[in-house]
Amino acid sequence: MFDHISIQTQDPAAAAAFYDAVLEPLGATRVLDFGDVIGYGSAAPAFWLGPSGGEGQAREIHIAFTASGRETVDAFHRAAVAAGAEVLHAPRLWPEYHESYYGAFVRDPDGNNVEAVCHLPG
Repeated sequence: MFDHISIQTQDPAAAAAFYDAVLEPLGATRVLDFGDVIGYGSAAPAFWLGPSGGEGQAREIHIAFTASGRETVDAFHRAAVAAGAEVLHAPRLWPEYHESYYGAFVRDPDGNNVEAVCHLPG
């Protein structure tokens, strides 16, 4: 459904360091640096970071990245912990979503709920 998504950050350097670390296990890297704006993806940018330009209170968002397997979810989690992320939920099955839903949830430097999820059976 989505071609790409962009989020704003209060500290672009901190957010970039976090996403550099946690997206690498998922197969995504920086594919475009455009000043303070960074695009991540595997070939073309699909996830963008940019500096906050508006006034007002930021609101938490939830971003779920697809993982190719459960070991990839685990690697995302390890990278997030190493990057200093707050762990919301360690990797585990979430049968309340569906029997094969395996995910891990952390907070990024701006307080967003970031998840890696695999929908494949064990």
